Amino acid sequence: MGDSEFSYEAGADPVTPDMQEAYKKNGYVIIRNVLNETEMKKLRRTMECEGMQKHAYITADGEDRRSGLVIWFTVDNDVPSVVASSEKVAGVMEKLMGNEEVYHFSSKLIMKHPGSRGAFTWHQDYGYFYTWGYIYPDSASVFIALDECTKETGCLQIIKGSHHMGRINHFVTGKMLQADPEIVAEAKKRLEVIDVEMKPGDAIYFSGNLLHCSLPNVSNKPRWSYVIAYNQRHNQTYMKPDHPLYTPHPGYIPLKKVPDASILSCEENLDLAHKWFLKGEEDLSRESDAVRAVEKEQ
Repeated sequence: MGDSEFSYEAGADPVTPDMQEAYKKNGYVIIRNVLNETEMKKLRRTMECEGMQKHAYITADGEDRRSGLVIWFTVDNDVPSVVASSEKVAGVMEKLMGNEEVYHFSSKLIMKHPGSRGAFTWHQDYGYFYTWGYIYPDSASVFIALDECTKETGCLQIIKGSHHMGRINHFVTGKMLQADPEIVAEAKKRLEVIDVEMKPGDAIYFSGNLLHCSLPNVSNKPRWSYVIAYNQRHNQTYMKPDHPLYTPHPGYIPLKKVPDASILSCEENLDLAHKWFLKGEEDLSRESDAVRAVEKEQ
């Protein structure tokens, strides 16, 4: 295993001093088998259900490489929410970030369909969060593989240790934000680029400032993933609903962490009528979209 790669063992403390040091040094840790096969099947059923899929919209990277997205900001009484609240996901993330209370910022299902060439440009997650009024970079994400992630299906690529560079300027590319290509090119000369190949149930926990992208899916297989973002309690947006870049979400709400066993005991709710999802036209994380929204109102 590399110095940022670990395996989950039920019943053991998942966060070791070596893991904390690896996260601090490299900006990420990979933990294998975070969700077992039974948990994965239960999570996948919710992700595939009509109550979830009817809220999907398309994002593209400027080269017309398209991926499907479903985004939500609330933690409710459903399987994805319990996963996002579990000790082995939220609890581990909190410890890796330094033990300050974390709260749920967003959850998203990313769908790269077979042969879609769906890809994501080089970016920092904080590049998006910054546009939503979060002035501190104290955020992080957990990427859980729902399908096998390989170079052919479009796995993540990361630049190891790039979180130490701080926030990089981002520019609009298609329907995405892209980190300054000149800075990314320099980072790739100095730091190691890693292909993060994963099996279903594996997870990567990574800093909001870690540079990462994902390759196009050129295979005949799907590549779905569940990505959960967290902020530390002090990191809250200054934006109000009248701000042109405001994306409707509840801001800070205490996250009640639940035992890992809650994933299997959670009653499946496949209509998801209780849940609020982001509409594509409400996603104003790109400046050009915000400008168009203001011009439309005028």
